[in-house]
Amino acid sequence: MALSQPVRSVDRALDILLCFTREESARSLTQIAETIHMSKTTVHRLLATLENKRFITRDNSTGLYRLGLRFIEMASLVLQDTELHRWAKPYLERLAKEYGETVDLSILDGTHVIYLEVIESQQRVKLAAAVGQRLPAYFTASGKALLAFMPDDVVRKIIAGNLAESANHAQDSVQQMLEDLRITAERGYAISEQ
Repeated sequence: MALSQPVRSVDRALDILLCFTREESARSLTQIAETIHMSKTTVHRLLATLENKRFITRDNSTGLYRLGLRFIEMASLVLQDTELHRWAKPYLERLAKEYGETVDLSILDGTHVIYLEVIESQQRVKLAAAVGQRLPAYFTASGKALLAFMPDDVVRKIIAGNLAESANHAQDSVQQMLEDLRITAERGYAISEQ
């Protein structure tokens, strides 16, 4: 069965939602229009619809738009429907207690990992992803642990996607990365620095 053509207005509304990032969580109408290459009039109409459905909120004092709380409701439905999440939590808690380290449950979503659960360590210095955070797979220990046991051709595509979006790792060699994953599989755990 062939995929049908996308509905243009839905596609545009999704482009608006996707232009919000951790780095730019609040944006003006002008910034949104420039980012997605759309007229301000069209963006304004779409924002009004998204705001009406609580997917977008607008700060009346600054005029900046943000993602709305409706996403928390939607995310909780997804997490609630994920049996793996509920089943795994006691095991994650036990691992965190036994080793004194942060433990997370993540899944692969395309070229990224999404964190479903994070149990933070009690150590003073710690680095933990947030539940719902989406990060490039190769540049996380969780992602490396998943990639280490996947077919080479799939891993190469994921690494290529991760490198394309990360200027900090442009000098990294795909061959070195594949070797790191081979060592990860042999060792039984992954290491991610920085």
